[in-house]
Parts: sequence; C-alpha cells; structure tokens
Amino acid sequence: MLREGFPALNEFIDIESALAQAVASLEPVSESPRLDAELLLARALDVSRSYLFAHPEDTLDPAASERFFSVVDRRAAGEPIAYITGEREFWSMNLMVSPATLVPRPETELLVERALMLIPRKANMRILDLGTGSGAIALAIARERPLCEIIATDASAEALAIARQNARQLDVANVVFHHGNWTDPVRGQQFNLVVSNPPYVRADDPQLKTLRHEPASALASGSDGLDAIRHIAATAADTLTDDGTLMLEHGSEQQQQVADILRRCGWTEIECVSDYAGLPRVTVARPAK
Repeated sequence: MLREGFPALNEFIDIESALAQAVASLEPVSESPRLDAELLLARALDVSRSYLFAHPEDTLDPAASERFFSVVDRRAAGEPIAYITGEREFWSMNLMVSPATLVPRPETELLVERALMLIPRKANMRILDLGTGSGAIALAIARERPLCEIIATDASAEALAIARQNARQLDVANVVFHHGNWTDPVRGQQFNLVVSNPPYVRADDPQLKTLRHEPASALASGSDGLDAIRHIAATAADTLTDDGTLMLEHGSEQQQQVADILRRCGWTEIECVSDYAGLPRVTVARPAK
C-alpha cells in the first residue's frame, strides 16, 4: 500500500517529480535522502543514476512507479537502503548484504587501512578476522594482499553464506570462512594479525531502536557494550605469534575502557587510532612476551 501523497498506481509521473516526492518522504529518516531516492529509482527503472540526471522529464509507467514508491516506503520506515538493494560498497567492493549481516560502515575502512600498514605488499602472512559478517574486512585485506592467507570466523551461518558468496563474486580465493564463536574455530592455529569489528553497543542503548533492521547480535554486547571485546581480549593472544598484533574497532567513547580491558588481560603497546573525524576508533595492541 502506497502512502498518502504518492501518485496513484494508474497515474504517470516524471522522474524529477518522483524524486522530489521521494526526497520529501525520506528526509526525516535519511542523512542523504536525495542519494537514497536516486539509488532506489535507478534500481526500479534498471538504469544508471546518470540516466536520471540526463532524462528528468521521462515518465514512469504505473508499474515502475509502484516498484519505486514501494521501496521508498520501506526506506521511510527505517529499513537500511543496503537491505533494500541487497548490496553495499565497501573499500571499492560491491558487497552483498542481508538482514543476517551488519551493513558495513565507512568508518570500518580505517581498520582495513591500519591493518594494511602492517602487512608488506609481498608478505605471506596469516590474518584472522573475528566476526566477519558480510566478509567486508577479510575480503578487503585479501584483495589488497593476495599472497596472504585470511581466515574469517562468524557465529552466524547465515552471515557466512553471504560472506562466501561475496568472495565468489569478487573472485577472492585467499580467504577461508569458518563457522563458530570468535577464536573457537581456530584453536591451536597461529596468526600474524588479528582484526575484528565486534559488537560494542550497550544492550539498553536507545540507538538500537533506529537499527532494529540489523542483527542485534552484531550490534549489542552486554550492559556496557564490551562483552565481546572482553572475550576477544582474553582469548586472541593464544592465536597470535610472539610478534603478532591485535586490532579492534570500538565506539568513540570506549577508548579508555578498551585499553583497561586489554591491559588487565596482559596486552602491551596499547595504542588508539582516531578516524578522519578525529574520534578514537581502532585500538592496536600486542601480546605480552
């Protein structure tokens, strides 16, 4: 059922008018309503966004109008555009996503960037990605460092199915995915680098209501949001070589708490890296020797 204010199913509407109506509907829920509207309309018409710019006077037939405004309704109800389109760009990769996976965030590219700084281009290193979700981090590192072996774990079989499909579509062969909780699937193995973007939102955080379409298990982690980080801090050292490194993404106000957790678990050389907005985002640490 189309919302009030949208054209009737038997009416014709031109591209520019359709976009204007969609933008007005999306402004309360989206930080980029025009972009969202353009992406959804281009998909509904099976054209490029540049086509929309070049042909604003073209009209949508009733079927196209129904396709477009039905997905605008979904976006206006708070559903992430990535779930509507089934894809999200990350590190110049077009990744498949679904409600079983967290939508990759731009700020997570900092974790990839910092990891690559520790991996020489011709290195043959073993890297572990904990809680891989859609495979975004693992696949980004694997494409940039094709001589390395990347192992990625996740407790969600549904998320791993998406990650494996992304690897196939991107033709990435140097990533192996394992089903299981954090480091459990790789006990006894050794890695040069462990990376993770674990859940770090408090279970009672009001923000979770706005993220209700995404898997809660990939977002929330206990009363203070740090349960997953505590688990990783307590177990990841066993998977690292003596000169290995751990990298964790976390909330911008959790820098000190994360450092304290790592210190209590025996980690050393703890350092936090800020993102491009100047917010503490990724903590790096090494196991005690």
